[in-house]
Amino acid sequence: MKRILTYGTYDLLHYGHIRLLKRAKAMGDYLVVALSTDDFNILKGKKAYHDYETRKNMLEALRYVDLVIPEENWEQKADDIKKYHIDTVVMGGDWAGSDKFEYLKEHCDLVYLDRTEGVSTTKIKEDLNLPGEDEGLGPLLKV
Repeated sequence: MKRILTYGTYDLLHYGHIRLLKRAKAMGDYLVVALSTDDFNILKGKKAYHDYETRKNMLEALRYVDLVIPEENWEQKADDIKKYHIDTVVMGGDWAGSDKFEYLKEHCDLVYLDRTEGVSTTKIKEDLNLPGEDEGLGPLLKV
């Protein structure tokens, strides 16, 4: 069984996210998504629209995702790879060359996938005039 791992916030789940997860899943048999916790997002200067549990529930509802685990810090990646017997880490192409991921090549395969053009959480927030990641405002609407 080939195990794939990806990381992200997955806020305002959109087609770009789905496409990345679908392509990641196609690379193996089992897809683990390490989802940034609310506290970790704050450390990264982000504030997700949806809280961790809501984002986790949305990801768990997708057929491509087999397991969602919390991403609590930058340093946990090598431990995640060992703990979940990961063969390949898959990330969006905007992370290519980043020291946050390049060292993982010592532990497993590392693949960068092109992002979906024209869609991003940042763009959606801008289009809807929602606060950006650095404005530190949480959910504005209750569903």
